[in-house]
Amino acid sequence: MLSSRRKDLFIPAATVFVDAVAIELAFLLSYWLRFHSPLTEFIPVTKGFPPLIAYVRGSLFVIPVWLWLFSRRGMYRTRRNLYFSDEFFALVRLVVIGMLVVMAAAFFYRTFSYSRAVFGLLGLSAILTLSLGRVAMMSFERLWYRRGFDLECILIVGSSPQASRLSEAFARKPQLGYRVVGYCTVDGRARTSMQHSVKLGSINDVPRLIRERQVHLVLIALGESNHDVVERLIRECEGLNVELMMVPDLVELLTSQVSLKDLEGVPLIRVKGLALSPWNTFIKRTFDVVTAIVLLLLLSPIFLFLMLLVKMTSKGPVFFLQERVGLNGETFKVIKFRSMRVDAEKSTGPVWAKRSDPRTTAIGRILRRFSLDELPQLINVVRGEMSLVGPRPPIPAEVQQYAPWQRRRLSMRPGLTCIWQVSGRNDISFEQWMNMDLEYIDKWSLLLDLKLLLKTVPAVVWGTGR
Repeated sequence: MLSSRRKDLFIPAATVFVDAVAIELAFLLSYWLRFHSPLTEFIPVTKGFPPLIAYVRGSLFVIPVWLWLFSRRGMYRTRRNLYFSDEFFALVRLVVIGMLVVMAAAFFYRTFSYSRAVFGLLGLSAILTLSLGRVAMMSFERLWYRRGFDLECILIVGSSPQASRLSEAFARKPQLGYRVVGYCTVDGRARTSMQHSVKLGSINDVPRLIRERQVHLVLIALGESNHDVVERLIRECEGLNVELMMVPDLVELLTSQVSLKDLEGVPLIRVKGLALSPWNTFIKRTFDVVTAIVLLLLLSPIFLFLMLLVKMTSKGPVFFLQERVGLNGETFKVIKFRSMRVDAEKSTGPVWAKRSDPRTTAIGRILRRFSLDELPQLINVVRGEMSLVGPRPPIPAEVQQYAPWQRRRLSMRPGLTCIWQVSGRNDISFEQWMNMDLEYIDKWSLLLDLKLLLKTVPAVVWGTGR
């Protein structure tokens, strides 16, 4: 077990090396920009050209400091299920902190006078080189796991829908770096299908299987009625070099929203709160309007080109308006570039489009593959009918089939992009993306919106958001 754990050191160690190289490159780039690049025409060098070796020596002090800051922030853990956008904002904060340390050290170091312009450029250069290094390492890490190296072995306890969904996700995405060795149930009998995993026995077999199969992680997906069994399993796993994680069931997810509030000495139990506070609503709306207006101005040439393309390649209007359900169940007309024949919904009515949909026009297939047909929805954002990020706007017929708890999706403006769209929306079930939308509502923050928007860019470029 211990030897298999040591394999997890490779990716963190490689990341430390890449970060060190990136910081050194940032120093060299900043030195070149200040003293030898065309930038010197605008900011002339007036005090001579300092030796490069002095800045290389300075980097030998800075590199360990920044690596220590990254380590303290937990940026050298084995990442597995992580996107660059999850680390970018932390990276920027740490670079700023590192720059403060560097400038303070340069102030007290009197042997050599470092250029302040170099330090100013160093912050920007470090963000650039470290970001490129992180993107490269994440790509390598996914390839490393996809090739079968350093996989983390998982044993699932339970056969609930949540357990089945996790098993399917691990099988579908080998780049996450996990391999499910099998699953166990409380009594050894499975009551639901686990197509991507093999039943290995009952919960009593878990300690033995951990030793025999070199399991690194045990996922416990049992309901609240099995708390006594789970407690016993945790005790039996004491002393084993294994990580235990709980998968909450629906009841636990719902009750996690419960909180207490005191009003005039009377204790109240809040079982449902506002999706967003008034202040958060204002922040999100302001961000949406400003960003949407800027994008509309920047993308106006592309808008005109696509309008001409749609008009010249097929008969009918440029835009397609479809009724969708938005905030608080209010209906509105979503605006898209028309990507289908004019009579596409004559016989079917409003339905979700599919891959290789025969109703799609030739240019419409390209528009849909790269989500260009959805650009006019920026107008919906400005009008207050949609948000940049949020649950996808459903059609009225879909909303009529919602269970009461699923209607909580309508407590927030629908979005141009969403958490399940950037996760590969054609590869997940209705229940999965419904849960993702509800999780987004519960955990909303402006930083989360920024992360999802950053993830949307590669999803659109590579056409995986469809």
